[in-house]
Amino acid sequence: MFVDDYNLAPPLVPAGRPQDLLEAGQALSASLSPLDNSVAVFVTSAHASKPSKRPPDEEQPVYFASLDAIPSSERRLFITDTLVIFAAFQNLLRTGKSKQPDWIQNDQTTAVMRKLSIDYVNFIKECWIHASSPAPRPEGPLQFSADHYRSLYTCFSLFVVLYLAEPGYDEAPVGDDLMEWLNIHFIEPSTEEGDHLSSLKMPWEDESFWPYLTRATLRGLSKASVFFFKTLSEHPSLDLRHLSDKVAAIISSQPRLQNFSAEKDFASASRRWKDKVKAIRVEMEQIPEADRFDEFDNWWDRLSDIVGILEGRGEIVERVCAELGADWKEVCAAWGVFVEPRLRRQELPDILERILETLPPDPTNFEDMVHTALLFGKAGEAVAHAAQLDRWLSAHLADIMQPLGLLDGQIHDGISARDEHVLSYAEYLHSDPALWRITVEYMYSCGDVGKERGDEVLIRVPLRLRDATQPTEDGQIRAGNVVGVLKDVNQTCFDYQREAARRTVCRIAAQNFVRGKEYGLAVTYCCSAEDWQGLGRVVDCLLDEYVASGKSQCPSTFAQYASDIAPSLQNLDPQHASSQGVFIHRLMFAVRYSNFQQLRTKHDQLQNAALDLVAMFRDDVAPKSWWAVLLCDAVDLLQYPTMLLFSPSGAAELLNKLEEIFTRSAQGSGADYLDILTRTIRGGGHKEALERLKTVRLALARYFARSAMLSG
Repeated sequence: MFVDDYNLAPPLVPAGRPQDLLEAGQALSASLSPLDNSVAVFVTSAHASKPSKRPPDEEQPVYFASLDAIPSSERRLFITDTLVIFAAFQNLLRTGKSKQPDWIQNDQTTAVMRKLSIDYVNFIKECWIHASSPAPRPEGPLQFSADHYRSLYTCFSLFVVLYLAEPGYDEAPVGDDLMEWLNIHFIEPSTEEGDHLSSLKMPWEDESFWPYLTRATLRGLSKASVFFFKTLSEHPSLDLRHLSDKVAAIISSQPRLQNFSAEKDFASASRRWKDKVKAIRVEMEQIPEADRFDEFDNWWDRLSDIVGILEGRGEIVERVCAELGADWKEVCAAWGVFVEPRLRRQELPDILERILETLPPDPTNFEDMVHTALLFGKAGEAVAHAAQLDRWLSAHLADIMQPLGLLDGQIHDGISARDEHVLSYAEYLHSDPALWRITVEYMYSCGDVGKERGDEVLIRVPLRLRDATQPTEDGQIRAGNVVGVLKDVNQTCFDYQREAARRTVCRIAAQNFVRGKEYGLAVTYCCSAEDWQGLGRVVDCLLDEYVASGKSQCPSTFAQYASDIAPSLQNLDPQHASSQGVFIHRLMFAVRYSNFQQLRTKHDQLQNAALDLVAMFRDDVAPKSWWAVLLCDAVDLLQYPTMLLFSPSGAAELLNKLEEIFTRSAQGSGADYLDILTRTIRGGGHKEALERLKTVRLALARYFARSAMLSG
């Protein structure tokens, strides 16, 4: 790929000369971040077998960019608040599917789905109003304009009108609902025009009078239409005065579906009303041509258009809308109110196809294309256009469309149409790592593929195990402060039953705790993850703390570290399978050895220290690799001047272990017994370790001699 395609800033090579990079034997590579959906672009060798012509020590920049703009504060508020509705909808689906096969067709279910969808609409409306506020914004300019949220508002509300009618009204005429939607979202005529005309003594003299009155009638704004028809009572033409009174009465008496309990009554009333409109048409035709004008306009033609609309003449509706600068949406809504008052939702595609022949939608306007697809009943196309407008819109529309059976049920590469759009939105959320809770909630609603992606997000959440607000002297944290992110990630795994991901997170946490020398927490999380090999590594690191301190001086830090892991031992069963038992025994040794080191520092506990040392050998707790260290630790106890701390059998146990070490070392197995002791001897090897063990043999010999003398 050419450098220019990346549009890097600052550029690596002069503009228009991408070949310079190739001539230097270099190319560009990119790598996706495991934390979010950002990308790093950097220079690599164009040919692995050929070295680059650039100096090896030359600094090369790394370019970082996000595939999506990170949500700003107001966008994040929009995301988090609508998540509540999404979660409620998912809960509805989970509980509904467990009841009966046809749960989705239940009126109660439909009512809840409609209510939640209206919640989306209302919240988008609030965001639109907030974004439209001219008040200063301390957080800076909006990431998405007020017009953007207005587009979301119009699209989602139209979806509710067309696909989530009130229970029992899905087969009812749709004209009034469409007109109400149009008047809410695309206000025409404007309030300013009405205020201006109402302030005039003779408003018909204004050039905007008849267009305003025509559009008010077309939009079903009966109060405004009647008001301005009544202003014509002062018009010089007696014919217009007479007709305006009748037209005003006709408009105010137009039947509305919501005023009837049965559709047949509405249909009957509509026919009678149309007969009255025809009577006005007959009366108008009787007016002579010469009387159809005033000093400003041909009032008869203007009134004829209005009467033609009331008559339901489709060609007049289309022509008038075109003259007024209206688009196909206005024609469609007026068609359902005047031309075909009993127009049903499933009949809209046929009507729309005719309308779009003369007033096509704007293919560059994604909002307009969403409206068109929804009215055509093409839910898949509507969601595809919605994705280009805002992935939030496509995800939440698809989420509701799927249980309604509106989307293609076919699954491609393990992903349904609904999941494809929800996952796309989740990937957008992943641009901000702080939104990981929301990201995984959307991902986990998307089948096996989504769950796998959600797991990958969870195990890469920065755990932030150091509590910056409560620092300890060594910069570490204690068990009581392990809250926040790690706790939330664990809880999320429990909530979604993602046990494999939870164990992985626990293993990662344990590794972090080991680096911070929080061995107690590390052991806890290894056990929680059932990571027994990891547990063994933690114990090895803990024991290394003792080895690093040098010759058996019982460092206080080692004792503290070991005491931290003791509580974990109470919750473990050493009788488990051998693979697990090996590591638990290693943990048990670390705790027992720490206890021994603490006892040997107290004069009144030396007897117990000696007993504990022998018990570690007899109970087979001490690993062979540590026998030599324990025997060296026994020297001071063997040489205690005032009393014999070991029993004869205990001293014999120590001698047996010592002789085994010497014997095995002579047979070539010294590494199994001496490596750890060797590490405590600066610059020493197996030879030096055996020399040190000779002091143990000498101490034992003296001990047996003292014992014989005292017994004799």
